[in-house]
Amino acid sequence: MTIALIPGSFDPFHNGHLEVVERAANVFDEIVVAALRNPQKSDACFTLEERREMIQESLAHLERVRIVSVSTLLVNVAADVGATAIVKGLRAVSDFESELQMAQMNRSLSGVETVFIPTSSTHSFIASRLLREVARYGGDVSHFVPAPVEKRLREKFAGMA
Repeated sequence: MTIALIPGSFDPFHNGHLEVVERAANVFDEIVVAALRNPQKSDACFTLEERREMIQESLAHLERVRIVSVSTLLVNVAADVGATAIVKGLRAVSDFESELQMAQMNRSLSGVETVFIPTSSTHSFIASRLLREVARYGGDVSHFVPAPVEKRLREKFAGMA
C-alpha cells in the first residue's frame, strides 16, 4: 500500500492545495494531509485544529484521505503515518528551489522520497498569504477556496473591512 503525506501550513487551505490532493489521490492508495505549524511563518490566522477541520470538510468527497495536525518534524510525521512518499505542490519555478532543499534533507534524514506535483496554471498564483489579505479587507475569495474555507474566512474577518 502506498501512502502519500501532503504537508503544509494550509492557513488557509485553497483550491491549489485541493488540486494537489485530488491528483495525488489518483496515484497513491492513501493520502494523509498534515497541517503543520510552521515556525518560519508568523501569526497564523487559524489554529491547527481549525485548519484540520476546514481541510476535512473540503476533502469530504474523497475516500482514503486522513487529516492530521501536528507540530513536529515532517520526517517524524512521515514515519508515524507510514508514508511511502511526501507529496509537494509546485506553483512556479521559484517554489522548486526551496522545496528541493527540503526534499533532499527529508530523504537524508528518513529515506522517504518527495514527489512534486505542479499545479495547473489556474491555481499557480494562489497563495494563502494573499487570500488572507483579500479576505481581511472584504474581498471575494470564493473562486480560490473550497466553500467551507470561504465560510470560515468570512466569519473570521466579519466587520473588519
